[in-house]
Parts: sequence; C-alpha cells; structure tokens
Amino acid sequence: MNAVLTIVMLVVCAVAAIMVPDHGPTALALCLFLASIAAVAIWRFDRANEFLVRLFIGALAARIFVATLIAFFKWQTFFGGDSDTYDFYGWSMGLAWHGSGIYKAYVEQFTRSGGSGWGMLYVVAFIYEVVGRNTFAVQLFNAVIGAATAVIVYSIAQHLFENKRVARIAALFVAFYPSLILWSAQALKDGPIVFLLVVSMLCTLKMAERFSVKYLVILLASVLSVLTLRFYIFYMLITAIAGAFVIGMRSFSAKSFTRQFVVVIIMGLAMTYMGITRYATRQLGAFGNLETVQRSRQDAATSAKSGFAADVDVSTTGGALSAIPIGLFYLLFAPLPWQLASARQMITLPEMIVWWLSFPLLILGLWFTIRHRLRRVSPILLFTTLLTLGYSVFQGNIGTAYRQRAQLLVFYFIFVAVGMVLFKERREDRKRQAEERNQMIAAKQAERGFPPFKSPRDFGVKPTFQAVTPAIPGDES
Repeated sequence: MNAVLTIVMLVVCAVAAIMVPDHGPTALALCLFLASIAAVAIWRFDRANEFLVRLFIGALAARIFVATLIAFFKWQTFFGGDSDTYDFYGWSMGLAWHGSGIYKAYVEQFTRSGGSGWGMLYVVAFIYEVVGRNTFAVQLFNAVIGAATAVIVYSIAQHLFENKRVARIAALFVAFYPSLILWSAQALKDGPIVFLLVVSMLCTLKMAERFSVKYLVILLASVLSVLTLRFYIFYMLITAIAGAFVIGMRSFSAKSFTRQFVVVIIMGLAMTYMGITRYATRQLGAFGNLETVQRSRQDAATSAKSGFAADVDVSTTGGALSAIPIGLFYLLFAPLPWQLASARQMITLPEMIVWWLSFPLLILGLWFTIRHRLRRVSPILLFTTLLTLGYSVFQGNIGTAYRQRAQLLVFYFIFVAVGMVLFKERREDRKRQAEERNQMIAAKQAERGFPPFKSPRDFGVKPTFQAVTPAIPGDES
C-alpha cells in the first residue's frame, strides 16, 4: 500500500508539473514542503498511526489532481469566481507591503466594504511573498489543509465515540467526498474555513478533558481566523463553544466547572483585549439584521437560474421562521434530479446519490448520539444546528447552498459513520442470533436422535424466500 501511494503521488505531481509548467514546479515545491511537515505532525500526534498518514497522502493526491485540472482548463471562474478576487487583492496587498500606494488603496477599499473574507487576502499575499504571484500555489496550499481536515475529523470521531471503525469511515468520507475535494482544491476560502472549524472543535473537546495552554492558544487563533474569513460563522462558533462549556461536556464536578469557567473567561478577556468584540459588534450591526439578510437572499434567489423561493421574505422574524423548512430542504438535498439543468449541476449527481442514500444513516447516527453522547457532542450539535438553521434562512441559491453545505458535511459525516457502524453491527447481531438458533435446533435434533439440521446451502441448493424448518418431534409449537 505504501508503494502504491508513493507511485500515485509521484505520478500526480509529474502530471501537475507537466500540465501547469509555468507555476507547477514552484507550487509543488511549496505543497510538498508543507505536506512533509503535516505528515510528520500527524505521525507524532497519533502515535505513529500509519492509517492516518496514508489517508493524508491519498487525500492530498486527489486534491492535487483536481487542482491541476482546474488550473490547466482554467475552470476557476466556472467553479468559483471568488478565486480571481482573492488573487487580485492578495497580490495588491503584497504590493502595498512594498510601498505601492495605489494598490494599498485597492486593499483598503475591499476591507472598508465590510465584505467577508479579508483574511484570505493575507493568506494569498503571504504565499505570493514566498513563491511569487501563483494561484496554483494557493490551490495546493488549500489542498494540504483540505487533506489534513480528514485527519482531524478522524481524531474528533475517535475522541467522541472511541471506535476506530467510526473514525475511519468519517475520515474516508471527508478525504474523498467529491465536493469536499473540489472546494479544497481551489484558491477559495472554503478550505481554510472548514479546516479551522474542525480544529476549533477538536481543541474544544480536548479542553473539556484537561486544561491546556497549547489547545487554548490554538482554539483562540482558530476562532479569530474564522472571523476574518466569514464573520457570521464566528458568532455561531463562539456560541456553540461557550454554550458547550457552560452546559458541560462531562459529568459535573467542581474541577470540571472551574476548568470550563476559566476557559470561557480567558476567551472573553482575550477577545476584548484584542478589540475583537468591538469589531464583531460593528460587523453585526452592519450585517446582522433581517433586512440586510433579506436583500442578500433576494439577490441570490433572483440573480441566477438556480435561485429558489424568490418570493420568500425573511425581513421579519415570522418570515425568517417560515423560510426554514424550504431552506432546510434545499440546503440538505439540492440539487435535486429535476434541477440538473447544466453541466456544472450534472457533475454533482453521483455524489448527491451517495448523500441521499447516506441520509437515513445520518438520522440513525444522530439518534444514537443524542441518546448516549449528548453532553459530549454538544459543541458540534450546537454549531451544526445553528449553522444549518442560519443557512436555511438566508440561502436562496442552489449553487451557494451546495457550496456552503461543505462546512456542515465534515460534521454530518461523523454521524453518518456512527449510523453505518450501528447498521452493520445490527446485521451482524441478527446473523449471529440466527446461527445460534440453528445451533440450538441442531442440538435438540441430536438429542432426539435425528441427523443434524442442515440448511439448503449445505446441499448446494439456493434457499427460497420461504425456507421450511423441519419440525421437532414432540414440539407442538
């Protein structure tokens, strides 16, 4: 397996260097340097877990390949035009650092507009400082953190359920689900956002067990970075984390209460000291009212053919609540078969079939989790619930809903994995019980002097739908 993965990675890198000759070699050098650091960290973090290293390499190879296709065929605008925006303003920020007044004005214009995503400009600018203006390098940077996301999801699932089968299934979904590969193989902010969300959740779970300065610093850095990329997710994330610490993710004790109280206070003081609360309040005042949400939703619903429910008005509390059912349906299940009207929508069909078939397992996994792991999983449940309801209200476009779903899928797939394991274990239990019944019947027959009971398969005969079990003499039932 290691040899196969090595060959695959070499082939993918060679293809990338050949298909993107201008920027490929430099971008690959940066990618492999970062990937080497990540692989060593993964190896040391989980006690030389060979599966995780293989998972990371396989997930990275898949993302490099998709990123290469997008760069070669120039599909950036086709899949996400935001990459051109981040390329220009990130490049402008780098020039502003070197004293260009004109490009500094461009960057200030972008940040003054209050638009979400200005943190991505810094990511692009730093990469361009190292390798020059190279959008392919940004794609491969995202590919590395996208592959690392699967490893972190494994750690979250293992921490919550202490079941390697659940952890492996969840990680494999995140590593190789097509839309998660797609959004982390482009020069977009989606990959970093998803990565920061799972890092925040892992740190929160670790902090619930034992106070750690390391995890506290990582947690603060992650949530603050989310604020620079998509500010409204920051509020939901902070609410979920603080709520989980207040509720408690473990059985109540004086020690756990003190630890959770200290974490909440430190986070609050840190954000106040850094001016985050003032900045967040200004952002919330400008964009956090229902009238603004309605304008944004209306634009999304009417500006493209993939808009839906354009007549819905969410500018009032009642309207927002009434929009949740239809918005939730589209967020979870769109695009539907009859909505596949373009090539971009048609390529989503295979993965949507997988998702639709997985949804019952998601419900089963959630049911089990709520019954047996509610307090422990509270931060993830709180966050996914808030974000799901939020997107249900202000999403009015199928394409955008499909894209934003990636931020939820990384957590949904943990519950899908739980459902899959439960389903498989129940099948195994039923099979074992059937075998035990057959053994009991055979034992009773042996006691009465009858030959051992055999199933039709033992005679090379395929069983019929109504297999008849031989009656036991003296047993009137």
